[in-house]
Amino acid sequence: MANTKSLSKEDRKKARRTARKKRKAEKPLKPRDYPRGSKKPKVKKMARGQAKR
Repeated sequence: MANTKSLSKEDRKKARRTARKKRKAEKPLKPRDYPRGSKKPKVKKMARGQAKR
């Protein structure tokens, strides 16, 4: 992103937003190849201790 020191706060905000949109268009995230949450560590109920009670 270019130097935004000379811009006002509102203009800086707009510049950042357009930069974000441009980046999203150029480098889209690839879709996951695994189900969401499947890599989280599984916790047994007894191991949770006080949280269970």
